[in-house]
Amino acid sequence: MEMRVSFVTLAVRNLAASRRFYVDGLGWEPAMEVPGEVLMFQVGAHVVLSLWDKRQFEAEVGPIVHGEGVAPFTLAHNVATRPEVDAVLATARRAGADPVHDGQERAWGGYTGYFADPDGFRWEIAWNPGPIGQVVLPPPATG
Repeated sequence: MEMRVSFVTLAVRNLAASRRFYVDGLGWEPAMEVPGEVLMFQVGAHVVLSLWDKRQFEAEVGPIVHGEGVAPFTLAHNVATRPEVDAVLATARRAGADPVHDGQERAWGGYTGYFADPDGFRWEIAWNPGPIGQVVLPPPATG
């Protein structure tokens, strides 16, 4: 098996609310949409984020485990500069993200903050000056 991820799928309670957040609030463009079922975004050259209606998800994958706290993973969006972290967090806040944790200097040398989407999935917005942080950035725009 090749070492790669093709899709990240999140089961969401209210697909319309997720659409408002990601499309209207964050300005993302859907790559595919089936109303009431799924909303997909091409988030990388070969990576799709799929927001799948919770009922549809459970019918195919199985029951979702429920409990208190934060899901034990984060989605990360890396940016090229510290100020971009703050700008993305501000955009998320305007889109209705709650909670939003402001950017902070981290012990490992980067600068990150977090926001939650309508289902509580945590997004890390990160400036990572190290080599692994540079690997995930798109090439600079030419202009």
